Amino acid sequence: MHDILNKATVLVLNRNWQAINVRTPQDAFCQMATNATTALDIDGEDIRPVTWDEWITLPIRPQDSAVQTMRGPIRVPTVIVALNYAKVPKKRPKLCSRSIRERDGNRCQYTGRELRPDEGSLDHVLPRSRGGKDTWENLVWSGKDVNARKGNRLPHEAGLKLLSVPRAPKELPASVLIRNVHGVAEWRLFVGNKA
Repeated sequence: MHDILNKATVLVLNRNWQAINVRTPQDAFCQMATNATTALDIDGEDIRPVTWDEWITLPIRPQDSAVQTMRGPIRVPTVIVALNYAKVPKKRPKLCSRSIRERDGNRCQYTGRELRPDEGSLDHVLPRSRGGKDTWENLVWSGKDVNARKGNRLPHEAGLKLLSVPRAPKELPASVLIRNVHGVAEWRLFVGNKA
């Protein structure tokens, strides 16, 4: 039961039913119990908002996850709606090799060559050994062979030139960054099939 409550498997929608966040069932239950959110009872194409008082009485269907409580099993919601929140927050992608690769269009930033994920690696423009930090402005996607040739040098010291100045990506609506990593079927109604 502990695993079920602490996995981020509940999609949060704003009051306009736009995806804004992901929460754990534990968080969702707290928000539902204080009437900050309602859960969506989703059965195929039939979608119905349900308050906490009704939710705790709903039957558990074969496809549902449930948690055992003193009053009996309670269905775990997959989608909740924040009743008093209309905005779609903006976020920047997490700084990681995948985000740098996507920002740089899967291309080596020194040669312009298109790379498969296994052909490239992160390069610190100003090497870490010389004080370079892990920032959007100091990291680029580079061919592994080019990165090895550059080593702990600055690009011009290795006879290389950046094709463009690395920058932090623009902030995007949070919904663009939500990934359905647990494959929750009901999420597809709101965030597509991104995994």
